[in-house]
Amino acid sequence: MDLQTCTATFSDLAPAGFYVALRVGYSFPEQEVNRLPADWIDTYTTQGLVVHDPIMRWVYSHCGITRWSDLNIPDPAGVFLLARKLGLPFGATASFSRPEDAGLRSYATFFRSDRSFADEELAQLMDLLERLHCGTIRPPDLTAAEVTALRMQARGLRTKQIAAEIGISESAVKARLAGARRKLGARTQSQLLTIAATHRLI
Repeated sequence: MDLQTCTATFSDLAPAGFYVALRVGYSFPEQEVNRLPADWIDTYTTQGLVVHDPIMRWVYSHCGITRWSDLNIPDPAGVFLLARKLGLPFGATASFSRPEDAGLRSYATFFRSDRSFADEELAQLMDLLERLHCGTIRPPDLTAAEVTALRMQARGLRTKQIAAEIGISESAVKARLAGARRKLGARTQSQLLTIAATHRLI
């Protein structure tokens, strides 16, 4: 099973939207999948709700999965109410980390608009998050050319140097690195190298 298959399962179990952040360190996740509704993303972002979100406090103090309706925690910014107003009345959040992970944590939030999550659905979502966090689900397949370009970049070579060593154009090197970045869900080159190292590609 790969990340794409997991994403399809998340979509089936959380048809109103979901967000998954894998192995979050100090600044950003190594991988993320965002299938949240645009109006929720816009509202959450423009109002800066991440610093007031009780779910984020729960994520960093728990491991496991819970329905939002089962939580009895303060919500002074009204995040739960806002979610209901925007058509996301049934939420669930999962969080996972191990002592050997050196502070890295994976978490996810899932939504349904029709009913609450069933226990077996929560168990399946939690299992997938744990497996993604631990790397037991393989990453998307990269071509040999993409891996070669990644490994050379990891050695500190610049695009021009990689192109000269392989005997291709700089634009071809950039295309290979862009393909690897897209497949691994990285937003920057430094994040790409971090994700690639996690999956032992470099």
